[in-house]
Amino acid sequence: MDKGIFEETDSGTPQGGVISPLLANIALHGMIKDVENYFPRTKRQGNGTIVWDYKPRIIRYADDFVVLHKDYDVILQCKKLIAQWLEKVGLELKPEKTSIRHTLKSIEHDGKTIKLGFEFLGFNVRSYPVGEHHSGRTGGNNSTTIGFKTLIKPSKKKILAHHEAIKEVIKAHKKAPQSALIARLNPIIRGWCNYYRTVTSKVTFASEDYLLWEMLRAWTVSRKKKKTPLIKALRKYFSHGKHGFWTFQTTGAILYHHAETEIKRHTLVKPEASPYDGNWTYWSKRRGTYTGTPTRVAKLLKKQKGICPQCKQHFTPDDLIEVDHIIPKSKGGKDEFNNLQALHRHCHDVKSKNDYLYDWLDNGYEWKDDVLTVPMTRD
Repeated sequence: MDKGIFEETDSGTPQGGVISPLLANIALHGMIKDVENYFPRTKRQGNGTIVWDYKPRIIRYADDFVVLHKDYDVILQCKKLIAQWLEKVGLELKPEKTSIRHTLKSIEHDGKTIKLGFEFLGFNVRSYPVGEHHSGRTGGNNSTTIGFKTLIKPSKKKILAHHEAIKEVIKAHKKAPQSALIARLNPIIRGWCNYYRTVTSKVTFASEDYLLWEMLRAWTVSRKKKKTPLIKALRKYFSHGKHGFWTFQTTGAILYHHAETEIKRHTLVKPEASPYDGNWTYWSKRRGTYTGTPTRVAKLLKKQKGICPQCKQHFTPDDLIEVDHIIPKSKGGKDEFNNLQALHRHCHDVKSKNDYLYDWLDNGYEWKDDVLTVPMTRD
């Protein structure tokens, strides 16, 4: 669609297609290393001091990337090198989407004062001046405080877009049952929160719940009769629950709150690691630290060192994992951590089948020629 007019695509890949990020990665493969290798590992300053890690850091996702360095001149040089590299493959930087920012202080660029921080993939990255006890550190043997702390938060643009998505759903369900509204809102809230659960989002989640309360309160007011007291109408749709002062719920349906989402820091993948490198030990252990892994499964994976007790093989990133009772509940096994283990789904199926078979064998049945039979007895 272009200005409301549909234009059919005869060739190429449509923008937003599932394969677009892969094609962008193929086209831009090598750009980061070529730019980073242009700069030396160390640099000698005028006073003879050697500065380590002089190379810039470039983070890229598909065709979006950000270049990080403390030296303004290095950033300008990187911009020039990237433009030259892109020109060789028939691409160019888009001026309106290319900017130079500082995370801690305002800077002048092209006669304009640049705002603090920058946004990348829906996140806002900015540094804040803090006291000694909250300050970040330089690291290394002679680590010192740097006087600021860098925080990553949801961007204001994405927060407003989230507000609009919720508002549209509530508006479309003005006369719908409460359960239908909850069923429509929950996936939106969960998906948005899961995307931002790895960064500094706790305050944002709390403020989102307050705004959600205001929207749902207005939804309640629009449905109540004129003579019905507001407090009575609110009690019809809201109740005191695990969220404290309000819980939007009805029979069989409860609204998921933003603040329910636990903040879990993302563990970075080693730069040289790949799911196809055969290093199953690394990937099975990483599965336990992945933010999407349930807490109980993560603890079991750590306990088992990433190995399935049934087949003695490491778990891979794509394996389906299920929790099994070592001693089945039917035989008196308890739902305790010591009686649990993480298994591949297919291994769990085999073990459950065997547990079922052994249970029948214990009750006098016999297994012969792949058939389970009960022995004939005569009085």
